[in-house]
Amino acid sequence: MDDVFKALADPVRRQLLDSLHQRNGQTLGELCEGHDMSRQAVTKHLAILEDANLVATRKDGREKLHFLNPLPIFEIADRWVRKFEHGRLRALDELKKNLEGKSDGKR
Repeated sequence: MDDVFKALADPVRRQLLDSLHQRNGQTLGELCEGHDMSRQAVTKHLAILEDANLVATRKDGREKLHFLNPLPIFEIADRWVRKFEHGRLRALDELKKNLEGKSDGKR
């Protein structure tokens, strides 16, 4: 998971993931569009994303296509985010019940 956090820490890598989320299966050239950096720099960012298992690649003839792998992000959300949701949802439910009770004249 450390590799995933490291990969997600950089805004350029997050933009690359966003781009793949919008349109999966892009070439390096397509991913370079809109970034003011060299192909080599984008390649280094993609390598970090691949090492973190956030991007998978497939050769299609002479082209290498890049695909988003959302599973590591799901695992982070499941471990680090959802465990905090339960308490918040319970608190919101209790607040809702209390406010509804006050508006019904029960309090």
